[in-house]
Amino acid sequence: MTPPAESHADDTLLGRHPLLRAAAWLVTGLLMVALIITPLSLQQQLTLSIAIFIAALVINRFAGRFGTLAMIFLSVVVSSRYMYWRLTETMVMDNPLDLVLGCGLLVAEVYAFVVLLLGYVQTAWPLERKPVAMPDDVDHWPTVDLFIPTYNESLSVVRATVLAAQSIDWPRDKLKIFVLDDGRREEFRVFCEAVGVTHVTRDNNRHAKAGNINAALKNTNGEFIAIFDCDHIPTRSFLQVTMGWFGKDPKLGMVQTPHYFFSADPFEKNLGTFGTVPNEGELFYGLIQDGNDLWNATFFCGSCAVLRRTICEEVGGIAVETVTEDAHTALKMHRLGYTTAYLALPQAAGLATESLSGHVGQRIRWARGMAQIFRIDNPLFGRGLKWAQRLCYVNAMLHFLYGLPRLIYLTAPLAYLFFGASVIHASASMIFAYALPHIFHANLTNSRIQGRFRYLFWNEVYEAVLAWYIFRPTLVALINPKLGSFNVTAKGGLIEKEYFDTTIAKASLFLLALNFLGVAAGLWRLSWVDSDNIATVWLNLAWTFYNLVILGACVAAANETRQLRNAHRIALQIPATLYFPDGHSMRCETYDFSTGGLGLDLPTEVTAVAEAPVTVALFRGDNEFRFPAHVRFNRGKRLGLQFDPLSFDQERALVQCTTARADIWAARWGNHPRAAVHRVLGHIARISAIGFKDMFAHYYRAGLQKLRPAPRQPQPAAGAKEPT
Repeated sequence: MTPPAESHADDTLLGRHPLLRAAAWLVTGLLMVALIITPLSLQQQLTLSIAIFIAALVINRFAGRFGTLAMIFLSVVVSSRYMYWRLTETMVMDNPLDLVLGCGLLVAEVYAFVVLLLGYVQTAWPLERKPVAMPDDVDHWPTVDLFIPTYNESLSVVRATVLAAQSIDWPRDKLKIFVLDDGRREEFRVFCEAVGVTHVTRDNNRHAKAGNINAALKNTNGEFIAIFDCDHIPTRSFLQVTMGWFGKDPKLGMVQTPHYFFSADPFEKNLGTFGTVPNEGELFYGLIQDGNDLWNATFFCGSCAVLRRTICEEVGGIAVETVTEDAHTALKMHRLGYTTAYLALPQAAGLATESLSGHVGQRIRWARGMAQIFRIDNPLFGRGLKWAQRLCYVNAMLHFLYGLPRLIYLTAPLAYLFFGASVIHASASMIFAYALPHIFHANLTNSRIQGRFRYLFWNEVYEAVLAWYIFRPTLVALINPKLGSFNVTAKGGLIEKEYFDTTIAKASLFLLALNFLGVAAGLWRLSWVDSDNIATVWLNLAWTFYNLVILGACVAAANETRQLRNAHRIALQIPATLYFPDGHSMRCETYDFSTGGLGLDLPTEVTAVAEAPVTVALFRGDNEFRFPAHVRFNRGKRLGLQFDPLSFDQERALVQCTTARADIWAARWGNHPRAAVHRVLGHIARISAIGFKDMFAHYYRAGLQKLRPAPRQPQPAAGAKEPT
């Protein structure tokens, strides 16, 4: 399939004349090399940096992809110039300690530089693929087997997904739904029989989710396979949105859609950022996958996707060699010359992990799996991939190696503050002249590219929390990819009381202590250091203060807030009708819903008391569906309802009117406004201050508990015998 970007290029003068295009690339390359390697004095370097940064600010005022490409060019030049300076002029060190610590920092910087460049390749030109309509004649539509793998999740989590799958707009005789129950639970069998879907089990759990799906592949025959994690509720339009591309491209092996979550992940819940700050996954599903699609490098993500059976079987089914079976399966497809596609339209929504420990466990599995692929099926080598595909895969795998570089960045200034070690053998003024432009340009350019899907500096909070836990399994997997096992991500759990997760926070607490000591050492060093090195001390102190802000936010993320609802409340404004027992009715609007009840905004106050029976009607198109309920609370013009027990048909209708609506998730996708740098930093600083307050309060309470004398045991009455 030819990307639209190439067809646009053919309309330009350079596109019509390959020699002119080659000459333009040559001139651009020579100009870039000259800008990178030309030695300059401090004043000249400052002048060049200021001029380039002003140019970037001017370019940033203009919309369009040409402006983005121009800013990427400037950022690459400035960052490459910094790295060239670091490698050629700052690593001449006589002190062994300086050399060892300096090499450690250089490794982290080279890693960050490579990831920056590969990120630009991935995100500079998102394809923005649109759905292709299905043929008018439904007789020509293919058959689809829809798999819902499950292992230890509760039925309350799975049932909404099953009922929504039954509501998908697709010919009934061409869609079969299978619940792949690796837990082999009787209640699941009973439920599946009651609602009319197939309950599938096997006599082992080999290869976890991948093995579960592969076993089902051998016993089904649909032309296509749709896969949903058991907590991902599909919309009615899912198949009609995704299936059209398969008819247009016979070599298309997989279509992926975003993973959208209607519940807050642990960062959003514990930091209070749900709905106001893009979460950790939005950058990948909002931008990176769309950028991968240009290069035919879309990854399979294990859920919310459709696979062509013949191609899936040709690559050996779902990959079992690694614990990231999804991405590895897509890699195998690409190696055989097949294509994949990404549609940036949320067509399902699911539950995020409930606790930070569960979230860390999930990321450890992803990191270990990507490191395993890097070792046993490295995309840089082997046949079948184009250079751009190799780069997209490599960047995805390198991303999960951030553990060690992030730990280095969080401790690098301490080398000077504690030991006087010069990890960058240069004056503070030269470091400012070279390093600050590199940082400013990278942040400015990424802010333009990523603005709606990732706010600046938030990735540092996410990575700092996970760095220690990611570092260990990736290192082990690189040494021995066979070590480690698959762990299922828990969903739908409850957190009955607020607590501080000291186990997850211990790495952050240790780093906090080191950085606090570094500040003390730096202030002490200021009292006697010579005037030539005062600027260096202040530079390292500023770096340490920044690390303290990031680590404070990490500590705040470890303060688990309560989660007492099995059914999450979701904001939704749709028309409804309220019917009272006396026969009269009232048109109103919902403001939120869950599988257990509804919140209603009324045009006028009503006198309904708690537990009063009512009926509420919701609509799907022109069809009205009524649900029995009773009043939970009445606050004037706002009414809270709890549903009475519903039949399966009523549950299915409720799903069709709410979570399975085709428009509900797409309307909330990528709608975060761009945020100014100072506002983002201020927000993180406020969260960091709360983290410090909560941490000190936790340890203060723990200290008081230890000091409080233990309660005295009651003494037996005189003459009473001791119990045997």
